[in-house]
Parts: sequence; C-alpha cells; structure tokens
Amino acid sequence: MLAYILRRLIMIPFLLLGVASVSFLLSQMTKGDPLAALVPERMMSNPDIVNAVKAQWGLDQPLPVRYVIYLGNLVQGDLGTSFSTRRPVATDIAERLPATLELVVAAMIIGTVMGLALGLLSARFRGTLFDSVARIFALIGSSLPIFWSGLILLYLFSVRISFVPGTGRLPPRVTAPPDVTGFYTVDALIAGNIPLFLQALSHLALPAFVLGWAVTGVITRLVRSSLIEGLSLDYARTARAKGAPERTVLVKHALPNAMIPLLTILGFTFAYLITGAVLTEAIFSWPGIGSYAVRAAASLDYPAIGGVTIVGSVAFLLANLLTDIAYAWANPRIKVH
Repeated sequence: MLAYILRRLIMIPFLLLGVASVSFLLSQMTKGDPLAALVPERMMSNPDIVNAVKAQWGLDQPLPVRYVIYLGNLVQGDLGTSFSTRRPVATDIAERLPATLELVVAAMIIGTVMGLALGLLSARFRGTLFDSVARIFALIGSSLPIFWSGLILLYLFSVRISFVPGTGRLPPRVTAPPDVTGFYTVDALIAGNIPLFLQALSHLALPAFVLGWAVTGVITRLVRSSLIEGLSLDYARTARAKGAPERTVLVKHALPNAMIPLLTILGFTFAYLITGAVLTEAIFSWPGIGSYAVRAAASLDYPAIGGVTIVGSVAFLLANLLTDIAYAWANPRIKVH
C-alpha cells in the first residue's frame, strides 16, 4: 500500500504539468485581448503605454517563451500575478479557498446525511408512499440546475418569508472572527462568539443546502439501489433465516456493502464541488474561488484562470488517490498495486 501511494504521489507533478500546459495553450487561443484588463480604455490608443504594459506583463514575448517562463514560475510555486487584482494569484486563491471549502464541507455533510437517510429508509420501505416521495426529491435535486434551485430557494426563504439571510458570509458591517481556520463558523466558535457563529451559520445554511441537494439526489439513488440489491443476496437471506430482524439485515449486512460504491461518489463529488460551486457562489455572492474564476474568465485574466485550474486539478488527483485508499480500507479484498 505504501509503495502504491508513493507511486501515485510521484505521478501527480507530471499530471499537473500536462494540465498546466493544456490550460496555458487554451487560454492563449482565445480571441479576446487581455490588455483590456490591463490598460484603461482611454489609453488604448497610446502605443507607448500599450507597448510598456505588454513588456511589463511579458505579452510582447513569443508564445513558446511565455510558455517556458510560465512553467518555470510554476515549478517554483509561483502562479503568476493577476491582471485584475495586481496581486499574486496564490495569495488571491489562499484568501478565497477557505470560503469555498467551508461551503463545500457543509454541502457534503448535508448531502451525505440526507442521502444516506433517504436511501436507507427508501430501501427499507420500498414501494410505499415514502419511497416515492424520497425518489422524487432525489430526482429533483440531481436534475434541477443549481442556478434555478438557488434563485427559487433564495427568493422563497430569504425574500418572501425572511427565514434565512440573503447573500454573503456575514451581514453587512459585521466584522469577521479572528482568522484561525478561515471557516467563519469554526473561527467564531474558537473565539467563543456564539452570536457571530449563529450569524455565519445562517448565511451558510441556504447555499450549502442548494449545493448539497444535488449530492443528496445522487447518494439517495445510489444507496437505495445498492441496498435493494444487497437485500436480495444470499448473506441477507441467511441472516433472515437465523432470525435477524429486517432492520438488522439492512444496517449491519447490506449497508456496509453499499458503502463501497458510495466512497467513489463522495471522493469525486468533493473535488468537483471545490471548483464546481461557481453558480452557487455567484448567486449567493459567496467570496470563494468559484466567483474568482468567473471574474477571471470574464476579464481574460490568464494567470488567475491557470491558478484556479491547478487548484481544481490537485483536488481531483488527491480525491482519486484518497478514494482508492478508502476502497482498500473499506474492503480488504480490494488490493491496490
């Protein structure tokens, strides 16, 4: 197992090199002009200013030269400087990543708990009204576009009945807690500020539910189908023959086997949500890397686009590795080489 993990870790830099190369080449093939983000419109007609800016940002160099410079900086951990913010991309991402992680972790908790519960109960009461309602809820969650469900729920629960706050991580003019983890809910608890914790939690609840609803749908259907299949196998019939109640057969015998495919979904879903929470962050004005990526794409901010791509690639590669390890842990019969 250790040798397998080491081999996978050694491969990650080479895979990232390929991702970075493709990302760089694709960004350079766009028809837009990044100078629009660097030079004010009234100065675009001044060739001296335009040439100076090109020289400053290396845009006057041939594409192969820019590529070599980009890779050289990347090897040193330098993701470049954002055209829009004029700050290191690594700094921008480091500031925004905790917000995205807090949202994604909350969404994964909501989606996993709800999905497991609904899938378990749906399999237990298969063919009943509860089963039908749970399947419809799961189908809506996994099929409805996030931008649509987000807007509808935001309108209903924030605008119409004011059950939860609207957008942002905290109310306006409220100071964030001292930065320890970057998670406002956790940092507020560490600081012992319960009112601030409740404010942060109330702002987190709706966007996390919107993002987690899609996860709920996938997990519910997967757990339900796996449990129904497991309950029809020989080990389940043997347990019933020995007098085990249906609840025990479901939880102690069928559910552990259903966890194997579930691990794959959880691992890749978490990695996907890190960079896939773009729409949720845009709707709820959540200051994470998703909204950062949207602004970078709109302004042709090549360094920022590349930085977000690298972060997303690292998340997927690590999720793939951790999923394989979790497979071997959950089922010793599965071997990794």
